[in-house]
Amino acid sequence: MPVKPPARQPQPAPTEVEADRPSLAGERFTVTVGPVANGGFCVARHDGRAIFVRHALPGEEVVVEVTQGAEDDRFLRADAVEVLTASPDRVPAPCAYSGPGGCGGCDWQHVSVEAQRRLKGEVVAEQLRHLAKIDREVLVEAAPAVAGDRWADGLGWRTRVQYAVDPSGRVGLRKSRSHEVVPVDACLIASDGVEQVGVESRRWPDMAMVEVVAPAGSLDRAVVVTPEAGTRVPLVEGDVPVSVLRGNGKGGVQRIHGRAHVREVAAGRTWRVTGSGFWQVHPAAADLLNEVVLGWLDPQPGETALDLYCGVGLFAAGLAEAVGPEGEVVAIESDPGAIVDATANLAEFEQVELVAGRVDKVLAEAPEGFLAEIVVLDPPRAGAGKTVVEQLAALKPRAIAYVACDPAALARDLAYFAETGYVLKQLRAFDFFPMTQHVECVALLGTEAE
Repeated sequence: MPVKPPARQPQPAPTEVEADRPSLAGERFTVTVGPVANGGFCVARHDGRAIFVRHALPGEEVVVEVTQGAEDDRFLRADAVEVLTASPDRVPAPCAYSGPGGCGGCDWQHVSVEAQRRLKGEVVAEQLRHLAKIDREVLVEAAPAVAGDRWADGLGWRTRVQYAVDPSGRVGLRKSRSHEVVPVDACLIASDGVEQVGVESRRWPDMAMVEVVAPAGSLDRAVVVTPEAGTRVPLVEGDVPVSVLRGNGKGGVQRIHGRAHVREVAAGRTWRVTGSGFWQVHPAAADLLNEVVLGWLDPQPGETALDLYCGVGLFAAGLAEAVGPEGEVVAIESDPGAIVDATANLAEFEQVELVAGRVDKVLAEAPEGFLAEIVVLDPPRAGAGKTVVEQLAALKPRAIAYVACDPAALARDLAYFAETGYVLKQLRAFDFFPMTQHVECVALLGTEAE
């Protein structure tokens, strides 16, 4: 049954380049939707030109409205604003803020949770095939859930949420590829702990960003407020007790009230994580990733291990326990806040050497003859890159566990590894980000001779 189209949505302002060319924003036409692609959209074609379509599904016939692009562009971006022939995987979006012109945080609210995982698997497989020449079926696994959790329905999992603030002081989330803020009264993928703080029910004048941190394994709650330039942090209250920190917009924080850090629980330990510091946002992610990485690497007493982009030390602690006092773990991290947290989290392990600096620079300065038997590689979304890959291969590890949050960056780096003689041995993918395009992968690499 055709879905009633929404009113035409305001379009993003043209870029400087587009301003000199006739924009197609607002134009509508009918297309048959093609395959899913990396980035939260599907690909269609019209008059020989590719169109990247949000809010659609493969095989559907839809009316699209162009959101970005000019007459002579090679491709356009568009939203599906009317569904003429629906996919059997299409479901009513649970969130009122999703859809064309709405919040850009969730890409797949209109897709059943099972189909979301299938689509993500297709994306990972396509990136491996296209960029790494690896032909492999990828099955994305659901995050473990227990009775009462909403994770199985794709909701209530996100333990850290960054809200933007609109000119009236209301918090919300940005539209896709836009700075425009969509005010929200509640976020359905936010955990109960985040929602209990009550940030959405308050006004936040002169704030650029408000972040809520609510670890699943503790009662700690923190609000990180980032003021506009020249303004002060207001009096912050929550519906539950909260620590208050001032953010600087670059990841750094200053304690205003309460603790500067929260306590996360994973892998049988309690972890200190300061303010906006990096930690997995799905409650099941840290435990499962730690289990897979250590299980695949099988660290042995006396071995030397590297933990690159080590964050607050999750993998380094497990490696240190396994290699024992006769082994060595070199953990490298560039973020100053994460270094402070990792220093505290890893203080009991004399066999851990924590090094502050960029991974490529630290590896370039490694002592002559330094080798490592095993490596954990957990880079940011951009991936490790060719230089780091070549540096790692030169250390001759027997196994590398690569934790990746972007399929394209992973596939590109796997191609670089192949050039050095390291090949993909195992791969698992996890749906730690339901309703969004994102997927977490863990790859095990070893030499072809093994």
